Amino acid sequence: MQKIKSLMTRQGLKSPQESLGDLGAMESLRVPGKEEFRELREQPCDPQAEQELINSIEQVYFSADSFDIVKYELEKLPPVLNLQELEEYRDKLKQQQAAVSKKVADLILEKQPAYVKELERVTSLQTGLQLAAVICTNGRRHLNIAKEGFTQASLGLLANQRKRQLLIGLLKSLRTIKTLQRTDVRLSEMLEEEDYPGAIQLCLECQKAASTFKHYSCISELNSKLQDTLEQIEEQLDVALSKICKNFDINHYTKVQQAYRLLGKTQTAMDQLHMHFTQAIHNTVFQVVLGYVELCAGNTDTKFQKLQYKDLCTHVTPDSYIPCLADLCKALWEVMLSYYRTMEWHEKHDNEDTASASEGSSMMGTEETNFDRGYVKKKLEHGLTRIWQDVQLKVKTYLLGTDLSIFKYDDFIFVLDIISRLMQVGEEFCGSKSEVLQESIRKQSVNYFKNYHRTRLDELRMFLENETWELCPVKSNFSILQLHEFKFMEQSRSPSVSPSKQPVSTSSKTVTLFEQYCSGGNPFEIQANHKDEETEDVLASNGYESDEQEKSAYQEYDSDSDVPEELKRDYVDEQTGDAPVKSVSRETLKSRKKSDYSLNKVNAPILTNTTLNVIRLVGKYMQMMNILKPIAFDVIHFMSQLFDYYLYAIYTFFGRNDSLESTGLGLSSSRLRTTLNRIQESLIDLEVSADPTATLTAAEERKEKVPSPHLSHLVVLTSGDTLYGLAERVVATESLVFLAEQFEFLQPHLDAVMPAVKKPFLQQFYSQTVSTASELRKPIYWIVAGKAIDYEQMLLLMANVKWDVKEIMSQHNIYVDALLKEFEQFNRRLNEVSKRVRIPLPVSNILWEHCIRLANRTIVEGYANVKKCSNEGRALMQLDFQQFLMKLEKLTDIRPIPDKEFVETYIKAYYLTENDMERWIKEHREYSTKQLTNLVNVCLGSHINKKARQKLLAAIDDIDRPKR
Repeated sequence: MQKIKSLMTRQGLKSPQESLGDLGAMESLRVPGKEEFRELREQPCDPQAEQELINSIEQVYFSADSFDIVKYELEKLPPVLNLQELEEYRDKLKQQQAAVSKKVADLILEKQPAYVKELERVTSLQTGLQLAAVICTNGRRHLNIAKEGFTQASLGLLANQRKRQLLIGLLKSLRTIKTLQRTDVRLSEMLEEEDYPGAIQLCLECQKAASTFKHYSCISELNSKLQDTLEQIEEQLDVALSKICKNFDINHYTKVQQAYRLLGKTQTAMDQLHMHFTQAIHNTVFQVVLGYVELCAGNTDTKFQKLQYKDLCTHVTPDSYIPCLADLCKALWEVMLSYYRTMEWHEKHDNEDTASASEGSSMMGTEETNFDRGYVKKKLEHGLTRIWQDVQLKVKTYLLGTDLSIFKYDDFIFVLDIISRLMQVGEEFCGSKSEVLQESIRKQSVNYFKNYHRTRLDELRMFLENETWELCPVKSNFSILQLHEFKFMEQSRSPSVSPSKQPVSTSSKTVTLFEQYCSGGNPFEIQANHKDEETEDVLASNGYESDEQEKSAYQEYDSDSDVPEELKRDYVDEQTGDAPVKSVSRETLKSRKKSDYSLNKVNAPILTNTTLNVIRLVGKYMQMMNILKPIAFDVIHFMSQLFDYYLYAIYTFFGRNDSLESTGLGLSSSRLRTTLNRIQESLIDLEVSADPTATLTAAEERKEKVPSPHLSHLVVLTSGDTLYGLAERVVATESLVFLAEQFEFLQPHLDAVMPAVKKPFLQQFYSQTVSTASELRKPIYWIVAGKAIDYEQMLLLMANVKWDVKEIMSQHNIYVDALLKEFEQFNRRLNEVSKRVRIPLPVSNILWEHCIRLANRTIVEGYANVKKCSNEGRALMQLDFQQFLMKLEKLTDIRPIPDKEFVETYIKAYYLTENDMERWIKEHREYSTKQLTNLVNVCLGSHINKKARQKLLAAIDDIDRPKR
């Protein structure tokens, strides 16, 4: 402490106590003395009175310090002075002064401890300042000594080193500036190379470097130029992004996405991408349609380019409509495939980013990346439906631009096939059911198909009316799948094919079109070869042994008069657009005629050209149904009408015979009669002449119906030599059965595409119509059986037989031999017919069954005509019948003989008693009243009385009454 004082003394400094008197602020501060404090405290203390005195002081005394109190009081004096008043006023001022002084004294006393404490702190601060001054002085002295100790050369070296370091930094800055100035050239090269990430990275680095040297004037201009370059890169990047929409390239898209990620505009890029896809769809369809319109117009008139897309579609010609539609779908496929591959790219890279993020990265960066990834995913998923809707609307607009009813059937199916493939693409693209396209094409298809079907029904009627019911020679292994119209079933592996016949798939996973054509190709290019079909090989080879036979056989069909119209051509070229099949060649006609001689040698299907026509129509109908499933019910309904009309025609031509139906035998079942009545009411137009007074509703109903067909005059059904057209009947009936079998074969396929709510209709069609086709054999062949045997002649021969013989005969009657000769002749004729037409076993059995049944019933009828009969006569009846059965069994293989019991039971009834006879009559209602009455009157008359006979006749009458 002494050293500090001595140091301060040498430097001429004062002590803190001595310096206290130098503080100017302290000189102006007067502290009241002790006597004054004591005097003030001894004064009476009334705080309220003192406060009132202070409040009574004029406000002017509290004004600025420059206020002159004396002058103020003197100026207040009145002109005439009053000593007493002056003294009173003076006393008042003194009291006020005393109150103020006392108040001040109280305040000073209150603040005195704080004042003392602050004064001590000021003293301590002054001491510290003086010590700091001493330390600074000593430091300067030592620095002066150090300066004198160094040489001038040493300081020069230090200065040069510092200058060198500055120059090195300057050189680096100059080199950086030079590099920055050359950046434009490199950026242009990188953009030409489409290295967008590298260009952006370089530009951002240059901007960062430029901000470091922004104090240079040349760099400030460069910084502005780099910003312009970056904006230009973004524009080129947007153009590069738009190229993705038509031809996706993984490397190209990867660069573009990396570039946008560097810019921090991943979400912006996705928004721009969807805008480009929308624009690409619009531009693509417009350019495709415009190209065809200008090509067909034969000039490049700019007026087409100014049209709206909707109006432009109306200028597409019918000839170029399908190629334009195919190219349109191809182009749209490329756009959707690019979007599909874009989504694949993002899924793949999202997985990679997730894996890399799990290895370790900043939390903030990961959250931002996840946010961007989620945004991109939602945007892409939403874009699927949006893009498909745009595609549907464009294609729908194109479809509505032309009336599809002008196209032929094959072309219309071709259009449907393209649209069906497009809807399949849409369903795989976004899971959409393509409601817009379905509704548009469904309406046009239903209208088109209604007109087409009406024409086909009229054509079928024409075929049926010109059909001569000759065999269409097909191979023994003929299948409808061999026809062109059913090729689609093999290609699509239709459900109608049994699983055992379907090829074994190498993989259970279904390959989508996008997976199949992702690496190349186009699903719509398949349509180009759609019409290049293989030649059908369904006709049977000829069976002629020499060219002379072939020539003579062909000459039978060489004239127009002999060749049926339907044999000259397979199908006509209708105005509705059914593409004609190639005309039948002379070789085909020859092979058909020649095959007739050998058909009995093979088990080939029996069908006619008309049957084949119906089957082909069914195939065409199924093509449309398979392509456009929403109209499946309409198509199946029209298919059922084809079968209904064919069945009705066969029945009308060969099965309707009122005289035989009245016998009550061999008639169609109640189910078949119900089916025929339904067909007649719903499909057959019985009113040939148009009624001009008919209501509009009736006219519309008749429009949906078809006139009843008429049998061709070339078909003769009245000749006994041909068994009353048995060959034609067999061909017609068995072709119907064959057609029903094909419908049965197609049922699983129809059931698979039929809407669930409409399946009862399909089931009813099969159970009530298709299944009744074979039942038509009975009424048709019953007519032949009714005429093939001369049953009337047999009744005449039986009437000449004497049955009241008295002794048992050992020789049968002559009518049995006559009847057997009729059957032998029938057998020979049947063999003759079989040389022309193969007679299937079921047909042969039905014919024999009908003939035998009619013969047996004729025998019973002959026995019922007997006027007199003895026991020996009844035995003769048994002998005759047993002889007939014995010889008949050698002619036919049918076992048991039909209605054998019918005859035997009638003969044995002669031996019954009265009571047994009454019960027998009630149990055997299959006999007619005449037969029962004759049995009672003639056969039983010999051993029952009159009363018993009357009783039995009354029982017969009771049985007959409900039949009347």
